[in-house]
Amino acid sequence: MEEQYQPQNVEMNTQRFWQETNAFLAVEDFNKEKFYCLSMMPYPSGSLHMGHVRNYTIGDVISRYQYMLGKNVLQPMSWDAFGLPAENAAIANKIAPAVWTKKNIAHIRQQMNRMGFAYDWTREFATCDPSYYRWEQWFFLQLYKKGLIYRKNAEVNWDPVDETVLANEQVVNGRGWRSGALVERRQIPQWFLKITDYAEELLRDIDQLPHWPQQVKTMQRNWIGRSEGIEIQFEVEDQDPLTVYTTRPDTLYGVTFIAVAAQHPLSKKMVSRNPQLAQFVEECRNIKVAEADMATMEKRGIPLNLNAIHPLTGLPIPIWVANFVLQEYGSGALMGVPAHDERDFELAKKYQIEIKPVILPPNREWDFNQAAYGDEGILIDSDEFTGMESKSAKDAINHKLTEEKKGICKVHYRLRDWSIARQRYWGAPIPIIYCQKCGAQGVPEKDLPVVLPEDVKFDGVKSPLKTSRQFIDTTCPHCGGPAERETDTFDTFVESSWYYARLTCKKQNKAMLDARANYWLPVDQYVGGIEHAVLHLLYARFFHKLMRDEGLIHSDEPFTRLLSQGMVLNQGQKMSKSKGNTVDPQALIDQYGADTVRLFIMFAAPPEQSLEWSDSGVEGAHRFLKRLWSYAYEHRELVQKQNMLPESNAFGSTHWENADPMQVDLFRQIYVVLDQAKYDFERQQFNTVVSGCMKIFNLLNKIESTHNPQKIDIREIVIQKGLSILLRLLAPITPHLTHQLWVELNYGNTILDAPWPRSSPIVFKVETIELVVQINGKLRSRIRVAHDAATDVIEEAVKTDPKVSQLIEGKDIKKIIIVPGKLVNIVTAQ
Repeated sequence: MEEQYQPQNVEMNTQRFWQETNAFLAVEDFNKEKFYCLSMMPYPSGSLHMGHVRNYTIGDVISRYQYMLGKNVLQPMSWDAFGLPAENAAIANKIAPAVWTKKNIAHIRQQMNRMGFAYDWTREFATCDPSYYRWEQWFFLQLYKKGLIYRKNAEVNWDPVDETVLANEQVVNGRGWRSGALVERRQIPQWFLKITDYAEELLRDIDQLPHWPQQVKTMQRNWIGRSEGIEIQFEVEDQDPLTVYTTRPDTLYGVTFIAVAAQHPLSKKMVSRNPQLAQFVEECRNIKVAEADMATMEKRGIPLNLNAIHPLTGLPIPIWVANFVLQEYGSGALMGVPAHDERDFELAKKYQIEIKPVILPPNREWDFNQAAYGDEGILIDSDEFTGMESKSAKDAINHKLTEEKKGICKVHYRLRDWSIARQRYWGAPIPIIYCQKCGAQGVPEKDLPVVLPEDVKFDGVKSPLKTSRQFIDTTCPHCGGPAERETDTFDTFVESSWYYARLTCKKQNKAMLDARANYWLPVDQYVGGIEHAVLHLLYARFFHKLMRDEGLIHSDEPFTRLLSQGMVLNQGQKMSKSKGNTVDPQALIDQYGADTVRLFIMFAAPPEQSLEWSDSGVEGAHRFLKRLWSYAYEHRELVQKQNMLPESNAFGSTHWENADPMQVDLFRQIYVVLDQAKYDFERQQFNTVVSGCMKIFNLLNKIESTHNPQKIDIREIVIQKGLSILLRLLAPITPHLTHQLWVELNYGNTILDAPWPRSSPIVFKVETIELVVQINGKLRSRIRVAHDAATDVIEEAVKTDPKVSQLIEGKDIKKIIIVPGKLVNIVTAQ
């Protein structure tokens, strides 16, 4: 055993042992409880950053903990390899995306191994592997046959920099989520997946996720956006009627205008007759569509010089085109109620449109010239509904509209169908063939996969597939005539929506999934950032239900537990190359070793909270490991000797009633810390686990040989057992050092297979306890008293303690404060 802690040697030796013994190879074992732990697969963009290191360390600690509990653990790794960054980097560096991606994968894999992550690498794949996306293409064809996939001309979010369509979820504050470019509105043919068919189930099943963060569940509920309301028909002079959806029929008598979207058919119809309208519609093409932008932008509109007819009063209502109405939401038309809606109020004020209050607050006081009143209340000026409260008025008005066939009660969702096609090269080809005679045809399954050509050259940012006749030209699978392949590729979120399931079916090349998926799924613990709440996490839940309905799996949800880790900050800001505040993990590993990095990350903050980087914190973590190693070295012969004894001799035969009480109390404290640490492992508060390990280490350093010849000296037992507990508690966090010490001290061949420490097998009879003694809040001494000592006995013991009596001599004692089991504070006159 080395006298000094040499992390590089220790970690290299330990990793070699794991590799030679296939330590983390996962196989289906129905005799063991399974545990599937997965961290969100990385995008191989270059090197690991500290955010990655934190994410994957958390997942690894959880996996190792479950492994030591005796469970059959699966922790695999894969690569989210397709996507725009690789394509853009390839263009910038004049290198094929496949080459760039595979090079990065090799580098990050090496870094992960250096961190000691316990992955089953035999399951590794990249989503750009044809053997993976072949089954994605196959699944697309099954959904296409079922009518869950369709193609239509649609107005989409267009990123002019990346030259591709973006899903609504990929538009952040009106800009492309990767390029940051202002998003435009364009009409192009698009492939859509009917996620809206599953909107109700996706919403309902959120209640089946008790172990997900509340914030993520709330974000998904809001994104799905279920609302109950009524579709009302407004007749229009000489035109088709307008359908308007509202959740506030109680405000119907306050409607003073109808607003339609710039892209609404009625608006388009009137454009040719009105140049001002044509200009306004053109300006609306580039408006921001994010809700936050829509709420804050200037509300503008233009009248169509048409009137709708109020369904209950029969009065004419002017129709406007407004910039805050989106064609994709509802019917692209809404009823303007400026007295009770802030956006309508702003438009009405700008263009002097009538503001007609029909609801008053409970105190019946509101200045409608200053602001809209948007809450519910008491109806006024609403015919027979006047005097009703909003809730009952909604029911009554809905009933009347339905009875007169002027309205239909409906449930609406904010969620839109998922646009899954992208106009870029680096993605899985969509398996569709276009024939002029037969239309769009699915690629025959026997011809899958449609392989993406990897040896390509870029001319600008446009996809090379668009001009590759070798890729495009093919024959129609139906008539055999000339045809062309689809040149769009899948949105990369399609690949990340089902990879967790594929990882359970190693080397399966005959099917998308097999029975092993039902053994491992659902994932017991998923780890990843909250930024994926309405993107990846919603799509994965959707795909899981699609696979279930295809008969591929049995469960309803993909992830039982979700842990969304906090960010890594430096000087209060997220680490970023542009801010120049990043920390290179590799440099830290080279200097301190992977275990120090892992220990600091776990100790610095609870996993769900942000972590503030601290160089001194890293150094402190390293010092602790060095001290632990030195302690083990110093006591190695003692521990090795104890470990050579039969278990009964070392522990069970001890006459604890005759043991030194100070040593017994210290031993008891170790087990108290152990029980707390085990509880903290279960609630994933790893920072307090580390804190507990440090407490045990401090207790071990206090143990002394007994000075009482009448008592049994149990010092060696306490050290051997206490160090055993400490090493096992630390093993999931610092696996290299604890493995090496476990072997060096003759505890066993590998700490991985050691039983998880149990609570004390003996009931400690506590005779005396130690109390800290303070004078005016400052530590001055320690005393031991009987554990059930009365107050006056404790006070007397304190006053007669040699150190204390000397310090309080001649001083007026104001009061003595006793905190039971912990301390005594003497307050004296200063």
